[in-house]
Formats: sequence, C-alpha cells, structure tokens
Amino acid sequence: MPTGHQGSIHLFRFAGVDVFLHWSWFLVAAFEISSRAGRYSSIPWNVVEYLALFLIVLLHEYGHALACRQVGGVANRIVLWPLGGVAFVDPPPRPGATLWSLAAGPLVNVALAPILIVLVMLGRAAGWPDAMPNAYVLLRTILFMDVALLVFNMLPIYPLDGGQIVRSLLWYVMGRARSLMVATLIGFVGVAGLIVLAWRVGSVWFGVLSAFILLNCWTGLKQSAALLRLAKLPRRDGFACPWCQAAPPVGNYWTCGHCRTVLDIFEWHAVCPYCSAQLSAAQCLHCGRPHPISEWTAPALVTPKL
Repeated sequence: MPTGHQGSIHLFRFAGVDVFLHWSWFLVAAFEISSRAGRYSSIPWNVVEYLALFLIVLLHEYGHALACRQVGGVANRIVLWPLGGVAFVDPPPRPGATLWSLAAGPLVNVALAPILIVLVMLGRAAGWPDAMPNAYVLLRTILFMDVALLVFNMLPIYPLDGGQIVRSLLWYVMGRARSLMVATLIGFVGVAGLIVLAWRVGSVWFGVLSAFILLNCWTGLKQSAALLRLAKLPRRDGFACPWCQAAPPVGNYWTCGHCRTVLDIFEWHAVCPYCSAQLSAAQCLHCGRPHPISEWTAPALVTPKL
C-alpha cells in the first residue's frame, strides 16, 4: 500500500482533496484491459469498464474523506493504486468519529447499488441486450463491481473497512488499544482464509492482497501493544493534548531538536536543560500531533481510555 504520494501522479484537487494515481496503476490497467478483450466487441469498451471501476473506488474514498471532515478530522489526500484506493484520513481519536469516517465509504457503494439496478432494469426493458449488447454488459458489470467491492470491503478483516468498523465498535467497550488488538487478531484469522482461497483459485491478486492485509495486521498488533504500554505510564497533572485530550506521560519521551537530548518537555517547560534551546512544540504520544506547550495547559487531568 502506498504510504504517501511518492511515485504517484497528481490528477486533480476537488473539495479540498488532492487525488493521486500511482504509476503502477497503468501497468495493471493495461494487463486487465488486454486480458478481458473478448468481453466486448472492441477494446474501448474494456477501457470504459476499467475507468468505471476507477470512478467507483474514487467515490468510495471520497466518502471516507468527506465524512472525516464532517466530524472535525483532517482528510486532504487520496491515492489510487492497483488494489484499490487509500483516503488518508485523520479523524478525532473518538470511536464515534472514527466509525463514521470508516462507514461512509461503504455507504457510497450502498447508495450506488439501487441506481445501477434501476439502470440495468431500464436497459433490459429497452431491449439493450439485443440492440446495444456492449452497453448492457457494461452496466451489469459496473453493478457487479460495485456490489463486489462493497461485500469485500465489509469483510471483518483488518484493515479492510469491515475490520476497522469492528474495531471502532469494540472501542466503545474495550478502549482504543484493546479494540485494535482484537481487530487485528480477527484479521489474522481472516487473512488465513484469504491465503487458502488464493491458493485454491490460483489467484495472484488474492495472494498479493493477502500479503498486504497480513502486513497491516502485524503493524496493527504492534501498535496496539505500544498503546497498552503507553496506557500504564503515570500521567502529568494539569496538561492535556488540545486535539485528543490525552494527558502526557511523566518521563523522558521527547527529544531536543538541537542537541538530540531526550527529556521531559513538560518538566522543563519546553526549554532544553542541556543546550537551553527553546522547544517549539510537544508531540502527543497518543495522536501524534504537535502543539505548543501553552496549548497543552488544561484545568484537569484527562486520561484517555485505551
């Protein structure tokens, strides 16, 4: 999965979101279009079919991005690549905000399905199977792609939307770290099934996708372990992150950007005790956002449920 827009082409900016296309998309598109050449009477129909898939994935990712903004999060980049798309969203670290940001993507596919069903029915009633077979096959294929993407994305396998939705629901009762751990463990079971499926059907794409999911499950498991360790640390009274409201831990967890000394930035009031450098901001260990020390001042201790 691309982790940024390196190796990607900037296509356009719409609704404050920059859309990038990874270079490998062209290679896979050429392969897929040529391999399905016999489906239509001419290649341009295959091209239109692949572009329709591109559009469905893009609308799905815009659903994530716009929902994230609706709950006060940050979402300004989408990268499309051969195995789908990635909306880089950063919702507020609350289960409800995260849940809505995740669920909005599949809801786009849900909204598209009845529209496509009606179009297919109208096409059949108008005699398209005989008069315009290419257009009719295209409509049916677009409907199939939309439903297939919806069903696959809703599998409860982390980091698919379904797996992350499960994690968000568990967050309400188990906390941030434990919900992530359970979701990734479920993901390991699911990816085992996908690996067996890839072997049974001899699909290279399922194999690549399984490897991607396995890597993300492992990363999520390590992240949940780190969050659990973080939750056990003592907290500093009188400070809270302006973004996630987490109280900072007591201890040397920040680094001076000048002399590289590890220090407790709150104990020394953002001034390095070794080189006397003024430190501009403190990064929250929970949400990763940096804020000036003055913005961290809070009337009471706030410790997030992890």
